[in-house]
Parts: sequence; C-alpha cells; structure tokens
Amino acid sequence: MKITNKIFKEIEKIVGGKNLSIDKEDLYCYSYDSTAKTFVPDLVVFPQSEEDVSEIMKIASKEMIPVVPRGSGSGATGGSLPIEGGIAMVMTRMNKINVIDTDNLIAKVEPGVVTGNFQREVEKYGLFYPPDPSSADFSTLGGNLAECAGGPKAVKYGVTRDYVLGVSFVLPDGKIIKTGVETAKGVVGYDLTKLIVGSEGTLGIITGITLKLLPAPETVKTMMAIFNSMEKAAETISEIIRNGLVPRAIEYMDNASIVCAENYIKAGLPVEAEAILILEVDGTETSTKREIKELKEMCIKNSATVKVAKTSSETKDLWKARKAISPSLFMYAPHKINEDIVVPRSKIPLMVKKIKELKEKTGLTMVSFGHAGDGNIHFNIMLDKNNREEFEKAEKAVDEMFDYTLFLNGTISGEHGIGITKQKYISKEIGKDETFLMKSIKKTFDPKNILNPGKIFELDGD
Repeated sequence: MKITNKIFKEIEKIVGGKNLSIDKEDLYCYSYDSTAKTFVPDLVVFPQSEEDVSEIMKIASKEMIPVVPRGSGSGATGGSLPIEGGIAMVMTRMNKINVIDTDNLIAKVEPGVVTGNFQREVEKYGLFYPPDPSSADFSTLGGNLAECAGGPKAVKYGVTRDYVLGVSFVLPDGKIIKTGVETAKGVVGYDLTKLIVGSEGTLGIITGITLKLLPAPETVKTMMAIFNSMEKAAETISEIIRNGLVPRAIEYMDNASIVCAENYIKAGLPVEAEAILILEVDGTETSTKREIKELKEMCIKNSATVKVAKTSSETKDLWKARKAISPSLFMYAPHKINEDIVVPRSKIPLMVKKIKELKEKTGLTMVSFGHAGDGNIHFNIMLDKNNREEFEKAEKAVDEMFDYTLFLNGTISGEHGIGITKQKYISKEIGKDETFLMKSIKKTFDPKNILNPGKIFELDGD
C-alpha cells in the first residue's frame, strides 16, 4: 500500500516533520545495503522513542503497510531491504547509552548505538563487550542483535546472543513487549530474548537492550604467522584448538585477500605469502606471555614465519588490514557473492582444500578469509553479475560449497543471516517440520505479515 497524505500526516504528528521523509533522495539512501540490491521504500521514518515505534506500528497494522526496521544498513544478506516498499524505520536516532552498571556488569542501551562507540565507552569503566563484527565502527547494536553478529573474538567469547540479557521490542500491532532479566541467571518461561536475537527484524522491532559486560582483560598480545601453504595454515588452526589453546582470535587470510588488503591500506603485509594467521590472546601479563610463546612455537613447527606485534600501533595495523579485506575486494571485480559458511573447527583443512579445488575447477576469482578459530569462513566470489555465464557458474559453485559445508556438519550462515540472498538455500539445512514450526512462530508474532515481509522464508505454500 502506498503512503497517502493522510497516513503521512498521522505519522508526522508522532515523530515531527524533521524525522520522516518521502523525498526521492532520502528514500534512495535507505533502499540498499551491502548486497548492492536496491528496493525503494515509500516513506523513511526516524523514531525517537519506543512510544514512537509503537504508535507508528499501530498505524501500519491498521493500514496493512509493510515496515522494515533498519540500523546502518551494513547487512550482507538483504535483511533491511524494503522489498515490498512501505516504511523504512531507521533506528539510528535512538542511540542513547542509558546505563553502564559497574556493580552488576550490565548496560542498558537503545538499538541505534554504534557498536564501536559502545565498546569504547565501556572501556572507560574498565569493562569489555566482546562481540566485534568487522562493521563495528558503523553497525548498530540493534542490527547486531537482529543478525546475531559475531566477529574475531567469538572463538573465546561467543557471539552477540551470549551477551543479551533482555530486550524490549514492539510487535507489529504496536504492543510493547519486555523480556529477559538483569541477573546472571533466569529461567522463567520460554526464552523470548534469544528468539528475538537473530530473527532479522521479522518478529518485532527492538527498542531497548540489556547487555552483559565483562571485566576488561589485563593485557592483550597479537601476532602474525606467515605461511607458504594454505593447507599448513589450516592444519595449524586445528592443532592449536586440539592442544587446548583458546586464543581470543584466530583470523586467517588467503593470498588473494592479503594482496587486496595491502593494496588498499599499505600496512606492510607479506603479499607473497599463501596465507597468514592473525592470533591474539588476552589475560594476565603472565598468561599472555606463556600463550603467545606456545602459539609462536606451534606455528614455527608448522613452517611459519612469526611476527609478534611489539606496539599498539603494530597491533592496530594488523587489525586494520584484516577489516579492510571486504571493501578492498572490488579491485578484482565490480560485484561479489559473499558467503559466511561455518564448519567444525577440525574440518577447516578439508574446507580449505575444497575451496582450492573449486577455484581451480571453475576458474572463478575466489577469496577466502575469516574467523578460523570458530570455523567461520568468509567465502567470496568476485565477478561481473552482468556476465550471465560467469554468474551461473558462480551460483553453481555456491551451491556445491553449501552442500559440502553441510556434509561436514556445518551451517550455511554463521553471522550474516538468511535475509533474501540465502532464501533458496535454507531448505538444504532446515527440514520441513522445522520450517513449519518457524513459520508458525512468525504468524503468531505477525499474523498480517507486515513486519519485514519476504525475509528468511516465504509464508505461502505451507
């Protein structure tokens, strides 16, 4: 349904004239995400409070208007795209950090808080919020919750859902729901909090978040291991975990991603290397010295050259290079297919071998990097999607990659979610009965199917 002048005026009364727009320029700004797909909404609105969201949803429900919640639009699977038009509800102006409770190690925030800003703020209190997606400097906490973001530190500390104690959210009919606890434990009723985390904005619009914090580690040490063999790097990852070492990060980059990142930011990366691992440990001064020594010895034993960062500047350069990979990939081609498969950590060598085989078989430009410590590999195919033959070949490669991932008891998405780009693959992993149950949950929360419709799966054809 299009936005009539009457509906526009009703919403304007709620948020004020400066917090909504139907101007073409503004609509286009909120029509895309990192998938490069474009769907233009009919209205963009910037709520200032939970009450604003509730009142807007009451109108949307009455008028049967699709509503798509959105943070910074950094999602990789189209979860925030308004594919049916309607209202793009941009949550970035709800960006207050309301409470940082140092006695109980919790924080209460609004969904529009930028993740990196939040991390830096809690650090001032000697605290630590581990989830650390590559987009942390611009992605929002609400978006992180919607997709259950991960990041490099997940190998030791887990992902976003492990730090969410409670949420407030608004149902499609405007009801405000509050779930969860502010305590270390709580098992009263079904865990609606965890249900909302990772639901991709299809069940409710997150308006408030209670997060668990940790004491900041005493010290952090970082090193880079340089390998002349991708297989050796993969075997080293498995050996590290097998020997009971749990660094807070084990990131890997193949040669193509090393070259891209180096050309992009000039960090002094070894462009001749077949692979590098970035390993990081934290804890006490004594424990980190011991762990970095053990990691260094293990990497050298596996034919690596090792460089331990001696200054905070060297550490920052390593992480800057790692986080530069994704935007730098476009030096290879104008488009990319970006997947985030996960396999059991012991199967990483097999997956690395499979990627190499696919690359040789198809002749496509493939780049892989990611959070190897928890088996999460970002597998990218760089291509020109206007080249039909190349695009079809790439889609077949993705299909084969997903089949092999599931054969290894993995999953087709560790961080990015399903959105619209992975819909056609979801039945590979989720059975009919499980899908029916999920669709039933969606219908219970959103019987009119107005909240982020068309994402994850279609409701038709049950």
